[in-house]
Amino acid sequence: MSLRLGKLPDRTPVKLTIAVDPDLHAALTDYAAIYERSYGSKERIEDLAPFMLDGFLNADAAFKRARKQLHQEEN
Repeated sequence: MSLRLGKLPDRTPVKLTIAVDPDLHAALTDYAAIYERSYGSKERIEDLAPFMLDGFLNADAAFKRARKQLHQEEN
């Protein structure tokens, strides 16, 4: 049987550990505070960061083109 929806991709989270400088940490802390004021929901930096990174990468057109080219070269 062939379903219209294909098999879902791997969605297992990958844990990353990073070190940031004090200025970036302060900015991320401020962002979390402003997020809480804006939406009334307190979120940890660790929970916001993946969405921030995803938004950054999705907005970078040069990255998208280069990534597409990279994967075409691999095949």
